[in-house]
Amino acid sequence: MIDKVLTESSEKQGILTSNNLAGDHEPELISLRPKRLTEYIGQFEVVETLKIAIQAARKRKEVMDHVLFHGPPGLGKTTLAHIIAAETGGEMTVTSGPALEKGGDLVGILTHLEAGDVLFIDEIHRTPKIVEEFLYPAMEDFSIDIVFDKGVNARSHKIPLKQFILVGATTRVGLLSAPLRDRFGIFRSLDFYNETDLMTITKRSAYLLSVEINKDAGQELARRSRGTPRVVNRLLKRVRDYAQVKGDGIIKPETVRAALDLEGVDERGLTNLDRRYLKTIIDFYKGGPVGIEAIAATLQEESDTLVDVVEPYLLKIGLVLRTSSGRRVSPDAYRHLGYKVQESLF
Repeated sequence: MIDKVLTESSEKQGILTSNNLAGDHEPELISLRPKRLTEYIGQFEVVETLKIAIQAARKRKEVMDHVLFHGPPGLGKTTLAHIIAAETGGEMTVTSGPALEKGGDLVGILTHLEAGDVLFIDEIHRTPKIVEEFLYPAMEDFSIDIVFDKGVNARSHKIPLKQFILVGATTRVGLLSAPLRDRFGIFRSLDFYNETDLMTITKRSAYLLSVEINKDAGQELARRSRGTPRVVNRLLKRVRDYAQVKGDGIIKPETVRAALDLEGVDERGLTNLDRRYLKTIIDFYKGGPVGIEAIAATLQEESDTLVDVVEPYLLKIGLVLRTSSGRRVSPDAYRHLGYKVQESLF
């Protein structure tokens, strides 16, 4: 019966493969990913916390506590999960909350983990409740309980698990249930990167890509990268292409400006979607306040896309204000888009 439960799990669906890689898991981004904590740039407090936790667990000959990373997309949550696996010497299994459709999906993965392995669950806030309940005993006691039959014939069987490390990543920590959140021993939030750290990342990535970039060009690229390493690496690839086709292969400031203008990325890192978002609030809703669902309907975009991808950076740089009545644009947003600031609205 237990074998039947395990074989019925959609194990292949629950683990990300080359056919369903997305975002941080794309091969071209993996090639630029630091492999060790000593190579990791930025997020100093997070890195120090992990160094101490890993070294302490190694001294005690135990597995380290489960880790939860929270922050906007592209800030390094997946990279840190890979580094934890490398530093602790375990194999890494990657899945995501939406991929775990039923309890058997998770059971199949957990029972194949060896001692010290790392299970990384991306978008862990989207894990179905029925699957989440299997995580509770797995995280606390390294075991899972399988219940067979119903009513008076119901019986439970405990399956022991090897001690593993769960690393969860979420962009919406408020959607995590308290029982799940409280079972993580290490909980760290990742913030947007400063320009200096992004310039260092740009220099490192340019070296790995064998492309020459001067200091001013690196600064220009960092300034337009939304404080996000994933964005700076993606834009660097596009600028490299432009330099090789339209120029002499060397990335200069004018190369960055021309390439990113073509990509629709302005001097503050705003994309076409960012500008459409701001213009929608100004043109259709007189600058706000307006609810996110109304904005999404007008733009014909998913509200989750706006909340997870668009808004964090706009809030960070002060172009959008989130109030109890809804979203409002700031006077700075009016000026950036070339609108006349209507003082009466503020």
